Amino acid sequence: MQGFTESLVLGAGGLNIGDMIIQLVFFLGLLALLGKFAWGPLMNMMKEREDYVANEINTAEKSREEAQRMQREASEELKATRQDAQNIIEDARKTAGQQERDILESARAEAERIKESARQEIEQEKEKAVQALKDQVATMSVMIASKVIEKELSQKDQEALINQYINEAGEER
Repeated sequence: MQGFTESLVLGAGGLNIGDMIIQLVFFLGLLALLGKFAWGPLMNMMKEREDYVANEINTAEKSREEAQRMQREASEELKATRQDAQNIIEDARKTAGQQERDILESARAEAERIKESARQEIEQEKEKAVQALKDQVATMSVMIASKVIEKELSQKDQEALINQYINEAGEER
Protein backbone atom coordinates (compact mmCIF):
# COMPACT_ATOMS: atom_id res chain seq x y z
CA MET A 1 0.00 0.00 0.00
CA GLN A 2 2.75 2.14 0.54
CA GLY A 3 3.48 2.01 -3.13
CA PHE A 4 0.02 3.08 -3.90
CA THR A 5 0.22 6.10 -1.67
CA GLU A 6 3.54 6.96 -3.06
CA SER A 7 2.27 6.68 -6.54
CA LEU A 8 -0.50 9.03 -5.69
CA VAL A 9 1.99 11.62 -4.69
CA LEU A 10 3.54 13.32 -7.67
CA GLY A 11 7.03 14.39 -7.87
CA ALA A 12 8.93 16.87 -5.83
CA GLY A 13 6.12 19.39 -5.46
CA GLY A 14 4.33 17.09 -3.13
CA LEU A 15 1.00 17.12 -4.85
CA ASN A 16 -1.15 14.52 -3.37
CA ILE A 17 -3.75 13.28 -5.82
CA GLY A 18 -5.94 11.91 -3.07
CA ASP A 19 -6.15 15.28 -1.44
CA MET A 20 -6.97 16.76 -4.82
CA ILE A 21 -9.76 14.29 -5.42
CA ILE A 22 -11.19 14.94 -1.98
CA GLN A 23 -10.95 18.65 -2.56
CA LEU A 24 -12.59 18.20 -5.94
CA VAL A 25 -15.43 16.18 -4.37
CA PHE A 26 -15.88 18.83 -1.69
CA PHE A 27 -15.77 21.55 -4.32
CA LEU A 28 -18.39 19.78 -6.44
CA GLY A 29 -20.54 19.23 -3.32
CA LEU A 30 -20.16 22.88 -2.43
CA LEU A 31 -21.14 23.84 -5.98
CA ALA A 32 -24.20 21.58 -5.74
CA LEU A 33 -25.16 23.10 -2.40
CA LEU A 34 -24.56 26.63 -3.70
CA GLY A 35 -26.56 25.82 -6.81
CA LYS A 36 -29.43 24.47 -4.77
CA PHE A 37 -29.49 26.93 -1.87
CA ALA A 38 -27.82 30.07 -3.19
CA TRP A 39 -27.85 30.14 -6.99
CA GLY A 40 -31.55 29.11 -7.39
CA PRO A 41 -32.91 31.70 -4.89
CA LEU A 42 -30.52 34.30 -6.29
CA MET A 43 -31.75 33.61 -9.81
CA ASN A 44 -35.37 33.62 -8.59
CA MET A 45 -34.75 36.95 -6.89
CA MET A 46 -33.17 38.32 -10.06
CA LYS A 47 -36.12 37.00 -12.13
CA GLU A 48 -38.61 38.63 -9.70
CA ARG A 49 -36.67 41.88 -9.92
CA GLU A 50 -36.65 41.66 -13.72
CA ASP A 51 -40.41 40.99 -13.74
CA TYR A 52 -40.99 43.88 -11.31
CA VAL A 53 -38.96 46.29 -13.47
CA ALA A 54 -40.73 45.10 -16.64
CA ASN A 55 -44.09 45.53 -14.87
CA GLU A 56 -43.13 49.03 -13.74
CA ILE A 57 -42.04 49.92 -17.28
CA ASN A 58 -45.36 48.62 -18.66
CA THR A 59 -47.27 50.54 -15.98
CA ALA A 60 -45.29 53.71 -16.74
CA GLU A 61 -45.96 53.27 -20.47
CA LYS A 62 -49.68 52.77 -19.84
CA SER A 63 -49.69 55.81 -17.55
CA ARG A 64 -47.91 57.86 -20.22
CA GLU A 65 -50.41 56.76 -22.87
CA GLU A 66 -53.31 57.49 -20.50
CA ALA A 67 -51.84 60.93 -19.74
CA GLN A 68 -51.51 61.66 -23.46
CA ARG A 69 -55.09 60.50 -24.06
CA MET A 70 -56.35 62.65 -21.19
CA GLN A 71 -54.33 65.60 -22.50
CA ARG A 72 -55.91 65.18 -25.95
CA GLU A 73 -59.37 64.93 -24.39
CA ALA A 74 -58.72 67.99 -22.22
CA SER A 75 -57.46 69.87 -25.26
CA GLU A 76 -60.54 68.91 -27.29
CA GLU A 77 -62.81 69.78 -24.37
CA LEU A 78 -61.08 73.14 -23.97
CA LYS A 79 -61.49 73.79 -27.70
CA ALA A 80 -65.20 72.87 -27.50
CA THR A 81 -65.61 75.07 -24.42
CA ARG A 82 -63.97 77.99 -26.21
CA GLN A 83 -66.26 77.45 -29.20
CA ASP A 84 -69.29 77.32 -26.89
CA ALA A 85 -68.16 80.53 -25.19
CA GLN A 86 -67.70 82.18 -28.59
CA ASN A 87 -71.19 81.05 -29.61
CA ILE A 88 -72.66 82.39 -26.37
CA ILE A 89 -70.93 85.74 -26.89
CA GLU A 90 -72.17 85.89 -30.50
CA ASP A 91 -75.71 85.02 -29.40
CA ALA A 92 -75.51 87.69 -26.71
CA ARG A 93 -74.39 90.24 -29.30
CA LYS A 94 -77.25 89.29 -31.61
CA THR A 95 -79.74 89.42 -28.76
CA ALA A 96 -78.39 92.78 -27.60
CA GLY A 97 -78.67 94.16 -31.14
CA GLN A 98 -82.23 92.88 -31.47
CA GLN A 99 -83.15 94.30 -28.06
CA GLU A 100 -81.61 97.63 -29.06
CA ARG A 101 -83.69 97.69 -32.24
CA ASP A 102 -86.81 96.66 -30.31
CA ILE A 103 -86.24 99.37 -27.70
CA LEU A 104 -85.65 102.02 -30.37
CA GLU A 105 -88.76 100.93 -32.28
CA SER A 106 -90.78 100.92 -29.07
CA ALA A 107 -89.46 104.37 -28.18
CA ARG A 108 -90.32 105.67 -31.66
CA ALA A 109 -93.82 104.21 -31.45
CA GLU A 110 -94.29 105.69 -27.96
CA ALA A 111 -93.04 109.08 -29.15
CA GLU A 112 -95.41 108.94 -32.12
CA ARG A 113 -98.28 107.96 -29.83
CA ILE A 114 -97.46 110.83 -27.46
CA LYS A 115 -97.24 113.27 -30.40
CA GLU A 116 -100.60 112.07 -31.76
CA SER A 117 -102.15 112.28 -28.32
CA ALA A 118 -100.76 115.79 -27.93
CA ARG A 119 -102.13 116.75 -31.38
CA GLN A 120 -105.55 115.44 -30.46
CA GLU A 121 -105.45 117.19 -27.11
CA ILE A 122 -104.34 120.44 -28.80
CA GLU A 123 -107.14 120.08 -31.36
CA GLN A 124 -109.69 119.49 -28.61
CA GLU A 125 -108.41 122.44 -26.64
CA LYS A 126 -108.47 124.55 -29.80
CA GLU A 127 -112.07 123.51 -30.47
CA LYS A 128 -112.98 124.32 -26.87
CA ALA A 129 -111.26 127.70 -27.13
CA VAL A 130 -112.99 128.49 -30.44
CA GLN A 131 -116.34 127.45 -28.99
CA ALA A 132 -115.72 129.50 -25.86
CA LEU A 133 -114.69 132.44 -28.00
CA LYS A 134 -117.80 132.06 -30.15
CA ASP A 135 -119.95 131.93 -27.04
CA GLN A 136 -118.28 135.04 -25.63
CA VAL A 137 -118.55 136.87 -28.93
CA ALA A 138 -122.18 135.87 -29.22
CA THR A 139 -122.93 137.00 -25.70
CA MET A 140 -121.07 140.25 -26.15
CA SER A 141 -122.65 140.83 -29.55
CA VAL A 142 -126.06 140.22 -28.10
CA MET A 143 -125.36 142.65 -25.33
CA ILE A 144 -123.96 145.29 -27.66
CA ALA A 145 -126.58 144.78 -30.30
CA SER A 146 -129.34 144.77 -27.76
CA LYS A 147 -128.20 148.12 -26.52
CA VAL A 148 -127.75 149.57 -29.98
CA ILE A 149 -130.87 148.29 -31.65
CA GLU A 150 -132.90 147.54 -28.63
CA LYS A 151 -136.03 149.03 -29.97
CA GLU A 152 -135.71 148.25 -33.67
CA LEU A 153 -135.22 144.40 -33.74
CA SER A 154 -137.03 141.69 -31.93
CA GLN A 155 -135.18 139.17 -29.76
CA LYS A 156 -135.55 136.45 -32.39
CA ASP A 157 -134.18 138.64 -35.18
CA GLN A 158 -131.23 139.63 -33.00
CA GLU A 159 -130.24 136.01 -32.30
CA ALA A 160 -130.45 135.09 -35.99
CA LEU A 161 -128.28 138.08 -36.90
CA ILE A 162 -125.69 137.15 -34.26
CA ASN A 163 -125.55 133.50 -35.30
CA GLN A 164 -125.10 134.54 -38.91
CA TYR A 165 -122.26 136.86 -37.89
CA ILE A 166 -120.56 134.13 -35.81
CA ASN A 167 -120.80 131.57 -38.60
CA GLU A 168 -119.29 134.05 -41.07
CA ALA A 169 -116.49 134.81 -38.60
CA GLY A 170 -115.84 131.07 -38.10
CA GLU A 171 -115.73 130.40 -41.87
CA GLU A 172 -113.16 133.13 -42.40
CA ARG A 173 -110.76 131.43 -40.03
